[in-house]
Amino acid sequence: MVLSAERETAREEAVCGICGIVSFNPAKTLDKQILTAMCQSLTHRGPDDWGMFVDSSVGLGITRLSIIDIEGGRQPMSNEDKTIWIVFNGEIYNFLELRPRLENLGHYFSTDSDTEVILHAYEQFGKECVNLLNGMFAFAIWDKPENKLFVARDRVGIKPLHYTFMNGSLIFGSELKAILVHPESKREINLMALNEYLSFEYVPSPHTIFEGVHKLPSGCTLTFTKNGVHVERYWDITFSNSKSRSLWSEAEYTAQLRQVLRKAVGKEMISDVPLGVFLSGGVDSSAIAAMMSEISPGQVKSFSVGFPDRTYDESRYARLVARHLSTDHYQLILEPRVMCETAVVMADFLDEPCADPAFIPHYLLSQYASQHVKVILCGIGGDELFAGYPTMQAHRLARYYEKLPVLFRDLIANLVRRIPVSQEYLSFDFKAKRFVTGISFPPEVRHHVWMGAFTPGEKKSLFLPWLNEALREKNTYDILNQLLQDCDTGDLFNRILYLDMKLYMENNGLYVVDRASMACSLEARVPLLNQTVVEFVTSVPFDLKLKGLRTKHLLRGSIAGLIPEPILKRPKQGFAVPVAKWIDGELKPLVCDMLSESRLKVEGLFDYKYVQKLLREHFEHKQDNRKQLWALLVFELWYDKYVKGTA
Repeated sequence: MVLSAERETAREEAVCGICGIVSFNPAKTLDKQILTAMCQSLTHRGPDDWGMFVDSSVGLGITRLSIIDIEGGRQPMSNEDKTIWIVFNGEIYNFLELRPRLENLGHYFSTDSDTEVILHAYEQFGKECVNLLNGMFAFAIWDKPENKLFVARDRVGIKPLHYTFMNGSLIFGSELKAILVHPESKREINLMALNEYLSFEYVPSPHTIFEGVHKLPSGCTLTFTKNGVHVERYWDITFSNSKSRSLWSEAEYTAQLRQVLRKAVGKEMISDVPLGVFLSGGVDSSAIAAMMSEISPGQVKSFSVGFPDRTYDESRYARLVARHLSTDHYQLILEPRVMCETAVVMADFLDEPCADPAFIPHYLLSQYASQHVKVILCGIGGDELFAGYPTMQAHRLARYYEKLPVLFRDLIANLVRRIPVSQEYLSFDFKAKRFVTGISFPPEVRHHVWMGAFTPGEKKSLFLPWLNEALREKNTYDILNQLLQDCDTGDLFNRILYLDMKLYMENNGLYVVDRASMACSLEARVPLLNQTVVEFVTSVPFDLKLKGLRTKHLLRGSIAGLIPEPILKRPKQGFAVPVAKWIDGELKPLVCDMLSESRLKVEGLFDYKYVQKLLREHFEHKQDNRKQLWALLVFELWYDKYVKGTA
């Protein structure tokens, strides 16, 4: 099925998992069985085909989900004289534009694949080839003449890449699983990463939960030679053009955004296989669905989830958009029993702890959609680009709150803490209590206290004395200052957006979407994070994103008239999951078991008395501890599988 008139020729869709081992020790011959095991650990990412390139102490491996150009696009792929080899995971959206340019420079193509375009671009331009690529990608190139490995990750981190350096060898893989099967890998927990996870609910790049294993950050390349590993940034988010509105009016920005969105969605719709969209009924997914329906009227398949609990259910909004756009709409109702069963086995798919319960509906919806399509578009990135999170509104309110007399603020905080606990979605008491908890921190830190799980003070109570001592000189939020050194704006709100894209989006949102979709061999594309969209939106003045307390102001304006008015006016909800109720209900036996005194004593990380206090407060409805308890539960499920177990 061709969904876009822009398509000119067929090519491979490189949906897959990649891995490899490279050593510069001539006495060290690569063990093919190890590389095979690494490939097998990634089979879910590409169950249709797999391949390896092995040359002495160098090995590249790939598993592939075959869509089209099956024979012509097989990997690992080489140049004509077989001196340069590539394994590639992702999609290059401008490869049709790059191909004739490379042909004019004398390069011969033997396939119709975008993989080969990267290969010849590297031959021609070396490491600068990444600057030409518009797409989502993680790839590794073995350059035999130069005796080096070149690895790259896309600009915003849509596709994952992990690596480690062990005993003179560089080992890499799309997922941690591929590295963990290597017999020399050590499953030693990175204590700083654990510290960060319990605050942020994810492990920020470049750390991973394991000591000595790293994520290649978004927008970076890695070169490995006999002289060692060198990581270099080739692209970064810039707000340098967002300081002035003198050039354009709001109407002009709105019209330009609509055009940029439509073009990006059109590029990412190019496919010869069934393609659909995740439609939540929120602004982001509705914008994508609207653009898709403009490009291919009546041909778009949309997929949404519904929940029996109406405070968490968005399905009526998704149906409203689907009817308005005349999409072929599919709805999956998620019963609590099914979601809780999935929660128990989350660690099968998450090889690094991530305490975002949205993984569960993402996975179940991906599983459902994969029965009908092989490619899905989704709205990840809209909140980070357009200031969509409620915390952005809270930052605006915080400016007024901080002007109040101290005694008055203390009075408000005491009153807020006495509000009865509710387990409904983003209830007033939950938001108010999070607000007063984070308000005393500096703004950039406050943002992550509001969004995260444990505060620094709470972690001191959680950790056993030896762990507190080991982390005594470690500041959880040092990563914020490190990242902000490269941020080119002094505007507080843009700095927060910068951090959101570098932290939450890259390490949580995109991680969840990648693992959930690839577990079901479904390719997920994120057009709001296309390079052209990101570079345009970051040039837009912030007050067109958060206008007063109206989030995503410019995005809402750009799709006015395309989707129903109630969708434009509704507040953000997202993939909300009733975690607080689960902990007190269906998952209570599991939570009590995973956080039991005997288990925690053996692990030797957390103080059971403090964990018991969190449980008691939650069960007695004295305090909503959903964030802390869910983060601990996810960690314990992960620990069982990847540290105590043999996964």
